[in-house]
Amino acid sequence: MGEIYLAEDTQLGRKVAIKLLPDKFTADSSRVRRFAQEARAASALNHPNIITIHEIGEASTENGATHYIVTEYVEGETLRQRMANAPLGRIE
Repeated sequence: MGEIYLAEDTQLGRKVAIKLLPDKFTADSSRVRRFAQEARAASALNHPNIITIHEIGEASTENGATHYIVTEYVEGETLRQRMANAPLGRIE
C-alpha cells in the first residue's frame, strides 16, 4: 500500500527507504489510519527480519499533503523478484 523510493539521509549519511501513501488515498481517512498503523506495528517489533522504522509523518505538497514512512534500506531483491525467479512462483 504505497510507493517506495530509495533516498539518502544527509544528516546521518546513510541510505533509507521512503514509503509514500499514494495521492489517491490521502483523502481516505481509513487508508491514512491503516498506513500509520502499519508503521506503528512494525516499530513495536524488534527482530532481524523486520525493518527498522526511523520516522513517520506528513509533508505538504503541491496537491495537498502526502503521508510517509522512513525505514532502514535493505539491499537485495524484492519479494516480487524472488517469487518471479522461483519455480512455479513459489518460495520455501
